[in-house]
Amino acid sequence: MRNLLIALTAVCVFAACTSQKEPAEQAAASIEASLNELRGDAQQFAAEQLQTAEASVNRLKAHLAKQDYSAVMQTAPSVRAELAALLTTVADAKANAEAVAAAAQAEWNELSAAVPPLVDKLQARVDQLSKSRKYPKGMDKSAFDAAKAGFETLKTEWTEAGAEFASGEAASAVRKARNAKVKAEELANQLEVQV
Repeated sequence: MRNLLIALTAVCVFAACTSQKEPAEQAAASIEASLNELRGDAQQFAAEQLQTAEASVNRLKAHLAKQDYSAVMQTAPSVRAELAALLTTVADAKANAEAVAAAAQAEWNELSAAVPPLVDKLQARVDQLSKSRKYPKGMDKSAFDAAKAGFETLKTEWTEAGAEFASGEAASAVRKARNAKVKAEELANQLEVQV
């Protein structure tokens, strides 16, 4: 009788395990697929949270490898919730990055419309003053040379800003372009250029 009871218990345990095997495998596969789908954006926008989620998925896969299907089924909902939170974080960070990029694009458009014509006017004025050697009121040759050197720095900074913007570094490019505009306006004032 006792042997029969042990045999029946073993059959019930085996049946329970067998009945949980397929759902556990499906849950683990679904969770891993979700993580893989998120991984690229998550690495960029939520790297620490991604590492935590990867550790949870790895624990889930370890339960599956040990054929502990019950543990897989118990753990799966919390891992899914973790992935849902990661998805929300990534979506929010992406939306924020897109808004920042759009704002940077708009500001870049304004700056790229304003600065190059000012640089052209400054170049013409520097060339004129270099030939005539008649400097604006209150400016001597050393002050003019300093302004001229500042103008060369300004042109370099503007070129670097354009290169950064072209390579996708909009925020840094806009900062440099803003600085270039401020310098250009200061130089226009020193050199008496109409803006």
